[in-house]
Amino acid sequence: MEESDLEASLKGKTLKVYMYLLERSGSKVGVREVQRQLKFSSPSLAAYHLDKLVSLGLVGKTATGEYFLLQEVKVGVLKFFIKIGKYMIPRFMFYAVWMTSMLITYIILYEHTWNIHNIVALMFGFLASAILWVETIKLLLESRSKT
Repeated sequence: MEESDLEASLKGKTLKVYMYLLERSGSKVGVREVQRQLKFSSPSLAAYHLDKLVSLGLVGKTATGEYFLLQEVKVGVLKFFIKIGKYMIPRFMFYAVWMTSMLITYIILYEHTWNIHNIVALMFGFLASAILWVETIKLLLESRSKT
């Protein structure tokens, strides 16, 4: 399946189910577990999305009805996440933490004479940190959206 087709299919609740399986890669999950953890209205809704992932070739199904991750793909919003252990972390978070750390270090270590150089450095630091944190939060909210 082409990446564009995969991206079109992997959105909304199907994406939530796929991200849940990514966080639990290496273990098998049942329909009811997915339904409870993702707060779906019924087990059949969870089964529908799990079967959709099976048909896409991303998830496998055992004879006992448990599902497991077969393939990890980076499409859509997943391109902006890095998997560390069982956690999916937005890439922007690393940059946001780094820029904020540099800004705090600058504020603590350097004397502030309030000349043009200090003002520009502080403005750049605050603006860059704010933009990176906003983008990180937007990614987190988009990946956990209810649609």
